[in-house]
Amino acid sequence: MEIMVVDDEQLALDNVMLALEKLNLDANIAGFRKASEALEYAFLHKLDIAFLDIEMRNVSGVDLAKNLKRLNPLINLIFTTGYKDYTSEAMDLHASGYILKPITSEKIKQELADLRYNIDDITAKSKLRIVTFGNFGVYNGDIPVKFKYRKTLEVLAYLVDRKGAFASNGELIAALWEDEGDYEGRISYLNNIRADLKKTLSDLGYGDAIIQQRGHMAIDAKKISCDYYEYLNGKLDNVNGYHGEYMSQYSWAEITNGSLMIDLKKA
Repeated sequence: MEIMVVDDEQLALDNVMLALEKLNLDANIAGFRKASEALEYAFLHKLDIAFLDIEMRNVSGVDLAKNLKRLNPLINLIFTTGYKDYTSEAMDLHASGYILKPITSEKIKQELADLRYNIDDITAKSKLRIVTFGNFGVYNGDIPVKFKYRKTLEVLAYLVDRKGAFASNGELIAALWEDEGDYEGRISYLNNIRADLKKTLSDLGYGDAIIQQRGHMAIDAKKISCDYYEYLNGKLDNVNGYHGEYMSQYSWAEITNGSLMIDLKKA
């Protein structure tokens, strides 16, 4: 997949490039401050997506978009702008999307999930990857996601086990700390864990995978790629999927593992 980013402001260009890199897409990403250099690159590469600043000093992002569409009518144009009102010319180009600055990975991921012209597997590439069979693990592509607190990973594991159902603060505390103790102190710690989870995933462009309500949290099952969910939906068979181990590092996961074991023996 070929992606181009054009912005005449170096800081803004770097910000979009970094936000794209955090998504760990299988793509070549080229950045330019000059429209002339961007066009030269477009002549040599079939671009799938172009992120274009509308308000550039020496050339209009709209004019550059018109030239890019002449080279490839199926290019996905995503305009970046610091203004809420888009120009009528930009609207007339039937762009795939518009992103209001400052650009974040989460904003980009939302646009990539709703492109005008489909690109194979791009939606799957932009999902958080979760492994439950064996030890629990969370990955941004092939890179393990690291959280500030060790318990943050366990909270995410518990939410995944819930398959989209909300978990209350009380349920999370009971699961994470089996022994009774300082409830108020653990609520404070849990709040830090919740903030760590949301911030870490948001920084990677997966902030929408977590749903929060007052005193409750849930995982959005549609926003993640998970072996457990695929197994339940029949996408992973007994040979390539479950082998008797599920979130092995967490004692509370033994209930789900027991159910999986019964189903495996019946198969």
